[in-house]
Amino acid sequence: MSIFSTIKELPVAVLGGGAVGKSVAADCVLGGNRVHICDVEPFFSTSLAPVQRSGITLGGIQKNKYGFKRSGTARFDLVTSDVAECVKGCRLIIVAVPSIAHDAFFEKLVPALEDGMIIHIIPDNYGSLRLRKRMREAGCRKQVIIGGWSSAPYGARLVTEGGVPTSEIGLIYRAITLRGAALPATDQELFLESASYLGCFDSVTRGDGPTGGDTVLDIGFSNVNPVLHCPGTLLGVGVMENWGVIFGGNDRKSYSIYSHAYCRSIAEVQYAFYLEEVALAEAIGVGIQRYPKQNFLSRTSILGPEYMGEDCIIPFDEPYHTAEGTGPFDIHDRYITEDVPVGCHIYHELGRQYGVTTKVIDSMITLASVMTGRDFFATGMTLEDLDIDRLDGTQLLEYLNRGVHPDRNET
Repeated sequence: MSIFSTIKELPVAVLGGGAVGKSVAADCVLGGNRVHICDVEPFFSTSLAPVQRSGITLGGIQKNKYGFKRSGTARFDLVTSDVAECVKGCRLIIVAVPSIAHDAFFEKLVPALEDGMIIHIIPDNYGSLRLRKRMREAGCRKQVIIGGWSSAPYGARLVTEGGVPTSEIGLIYRAITLRGAALPATDQELFLESASYLGCFDSVTRGDGPTGGDTVLDIGFSNVNPVLHCPGTLLGVGVMENWGVIFGGNDRKSYSIYSHAYCRSIAEVQYAFYLEEVALAEAIGVGIQRYPKQNFLSRTSILGPEYMGEDCIIPFDEPYHTAEGTGPFDIHDRYITEDVPVGCHIYHELGRQYGVTTKVIDSMITLASVMTGRDFFATGMTLEDLDIDRLDGTQLLEYLNRGVHPDRNET
């Protein structure tokens, strides 16, 4: 009997009450899944408590090559602040929180794991490595499949009024392809197949389909956020901070990094950043999503192919306006406070371990530290956090591919 034979009858558990968590939960409901959704305290009272009354309404322009669009109001079988209650009896688990919140959820998820669960981390941001580490530390031997994705299935924004979040989510675009992988890679076929049972992946499975990375480290390298967000925000900071003051009238929230910051010079920095990622992947012996330089020389950069295909090029000398401001609106946005200490700093650490120069990436960490007043070299995520700091090249690949960790001799 297939492990998926009864999966449609069981609810999907979504952990996370932010824009991505709410979006994937609502999209799963609208796609035919029953859904449990959870956020932990102290965030539950503001993020999800109102959802018990109103549900979540998906809308927005939802740009994509094939015109896939789905809107409506979703209501959930369970809304809770208890992770164990949320996942009980579920086979498909989605973790949709920023990487800085992974440990808070994993601490509660590991004791609640059941044999046969399949965990999707969206986006992965090295969460699969951190979850396996926590399982080892807790002595958890449950037979579960764990994997992650290079990005979320869409660009989502919470709709607010007067600073108060409403029950509406605006989807700016829907991905038609995403890159995913399991840890260990021997679980990958089942991991990718399970995505077809999640409504939030419908625009992908009905589009160009998911692509398998060769390991979860490939997925970390293929996350477009650090290479897009860090140069664009840091080098475009003058426009961002003056928007609504000198530029753009009084509508500060109309600012978009794609329309107003990206330019040929920043694209050259993004491409150089990407080539350092490629050099790291090649030195380690893992894959990475490949892009020609022409994709960087576009207003949508390497995000465009994710929802419009490889031919999506919007020249810098042509006007381009997003339907709404995409931000960021402040230097302390997650474009910096997550993508620098997680994405950039892991690249920095891997560069030191594998003898790869990361001058451009290191410059992003330096500038971000100065602009925010935080030392991201000192506080960024480390290889020790991922439990791969003591592995040589052969051991790392053995762990990623087969799940054999030499310190614990198990996944």
